[in-house]
Amino acid sequence: MQPMIEAVVTVALAIAGVAMLAVLVSKNAQTPQVIQAAGSAYSNALGVAISPVTGETYTLNLNYPGSQSFTMPSLGQL
Repeated sequence: MQPMIEAVVTVALAIAGVAMLAVLVSKNAQTPQVIQAAGSAYSNALGVAISPVTGETYTLNLNYPGSQSFTMPSLGQL
């Protein structure tokens, strides 16, 4: 029973891997935009997390490419 389950999981992971690769190399994939959005999300989360420690307001980048921004209010303004 165990080898059969392992084979099914292997095939399912292979199919998912091929599907992800197809999406990444597709002409319609917009992969650079997805990578930039993930980087911006991480950067925004990090900035917001440290803003109470530094005492400075953090300006979120919510656009690609950032044409407008949102300023996070400081804790004293709440």
